Amino acid sequence: MTPEAHEYLTKRCKVMRRLIRVHGPCTITPEKAHTPFQALVRAVAHQQLNGTAAEAILRRFRALFPGKKFPSASDLATVSDDALRASGFSWAKITALRDIAAKTLDGTIPSLRAIRKMSDAEIIERLTQVRGVGRWTVEMMLIFKLGRPDVFPADDFGIRDGYRVAYQADEMPKPKELLAHAERWRPHGTTAAWYLWQAANAAKEKKPIKGVNV
Repeated sequence: MTPEAHEYLTKRCKVMRRLIRVHGPCTITPEKAHTPFQALVRAVAHQQLNGTAAEAILRRFRALFPGKKFPSASDLATVSDDALRASGFSWAKITALRDIAAKTLDGTIPSLRAIRKMSDAEIIERLTQVRGVGRWTVEMMLIFKLGRPDVFPADDFGIRDGYRVAYQADEMPKPKELLAHAERWRPHGTTAAWYLWQAANAAKEKKPIKGVNV
């Protein structure tokens, strides 16, 4: 995310040095303008779907609120569950959307100004109180919406697979083992995670990155 992160990881870890050389600079560009309500609605839409399908659902969702780029939490009460279902949300996701709206209105989900002042741990603790929102969802928000520099989603399948590829391991590491290994990459865990994602993607495209034993 920054030249300092690339320099730190290059000096700290020869596997990261190789991945940085192959994949170039980390290109994460956070969308910091989204409010926590907007970010969580979008995150729920994307759960278990590819990006194209999720964005189609979100377009139909926004169309339920003419004249608005994106509805507010209070706006959500003006549409029925059937309308949300017709836009493409599952019943489970509709329940999650209702809870996101309710917890935005009661202050459990903070405002954009307030969340910027909170630590990663505080944000995870607060937002995982919301139905349908787990730690992984919040970590994706921390990375791609808030631009936090030291988030390492050790439960993420792609990151675990990227580690397997980069380190030429026979199996993916368990999340606890991976998190312990990732201590060497702090305080730039987000950038390290991005490079492991790239390693996994390259392997899927049949462009394996030769690992380095450490």
